[in-house]
Amino acid sequence: MSEISSIKKLLEGVDVEWKSLGEVCEIKTGKGVTKKDCLDSGKYPIISGGKTPMGYINNFNRNENTVTISRVGANAGYVSFITSKFYLNDKCFSILQNDTFENKIVSKYMYYFLKSKEQTIIDLQSGGGVPTINTTKVSSIIIPIPPLHIQSKIVQVLDNFTELTAELTAELTARKKQYSYYRDKLLTFQEDEVEWKTLGEVAEYSKTRISFDKLNEENYVGVDNLLQNRAGKTVSKYVPTEGNFTEYKNNDILIGNIRPYLKKIWQANCTGGTNGDVLVIHLTDNSINPQYLYQVLADDKFFEYNMQHAKGAKMPRGNKPKIMEYKVPIPKDLTQQERIVSTLDKFDTLTNSISEGLPKEIELRKKQYEYYRDLLLGFKK
Repeated sequence: MSEISSIKKLLEGVDVEWKSLGEVCEIKTGKGVTKKDCLDSGKYPIISGGKTPMGYINNFNRNENTVTISRVGANAGYVSFITSKFYLNDKCFSILQNDTFENKIVSKYMYYFLKSKEQTIIDLQSGGGVPTINTTKVSSIIIPIPPLHIQSKIVQVLDNFTELTAELTAELTARKKQYSYYRDKLLTFQEDEVEWKTLGEVAEYSKTRISFDKLNEENYVGVDNLLQNRAGKTVSKYVPTEGNFTEYKNNDILIGNIRPYLKKIWQANCTGGTNGDVLVIHLTDNSINPQYLYQVLADDKFFEYNMQHAKGAKMPRGNKPKIMEYKVPIPKDLTQQERIVSTLDKFDTLTNSISEGLPKEIELRKKQYEYYRDLLLGFKK
């Protein structure tokens, strides 16, 4: 029997109680603390409305396996499950079973259900300067309560997906560190090992234009659909309806010129167009492998250089003349360039590709988790 059939059979004819959260739980805020109360050697995390602990302290006011909902601030409505003893700040709610429903709800089941309704909870924010969610609105959330053994089975299935995603994420983190190590090692040269040329000696900014009617969501690239941290690009949500634009061609290198620290860079695999917020680097030196130049410009050293010479404080922009002065190390042997490209491309695909590699695998697992979560928690009244 397939997994989906097993789940559907599990949920057939299940007797479900429908209760408001306020009927089955105590919804309370913690006690206010400030940064001054945090200790370098503190044992217990302070949960204070953000997605990470505010700090640590040596006493706790909530036990392990507790559901929390951020109450105030930019993350108001964020649902979390704390597995260890912790200190709850006054910017968070803790959700604990009341005496009447004690031992009738599995805490992790309650977490998974509330997490599935997180956007609904976020929408409970009151207007005004600081987003806030009040107790009454949280209390009114309706929660389905199946028998305990059903709750436990649901938790088991969703835990398995969560653990798999966590393992893949840890693997991705390790591979990114490995990628960074090899990138630094392979692109670090002694002065006499390579020929050094400025970027302007080997490349130029695109000089050609392309009409709007040749552009679509796949080949139009704006700074918004370039992805951060060298992750390439996604389809554009905007396509121009008039005018001419900077043309890019296959193997040209596109770099987001707003806030260079975001490390937005992509090597084109087609012909298309972009606007003035994206630089198009066109290689003019045939002694350089195009993919090798991409790896040089995708290196942290280039982005650090770019930020050093950027103009503007709030919204820094790359300095186009200075970018062309960037020194490019050029191994004289094309074979050596190809070996470097081959190694780094494998890591690039593994750690950054949204069409293959670990990011794609993680995205698939998240979608699979959401599918099963909605199937498992989609009780009908």
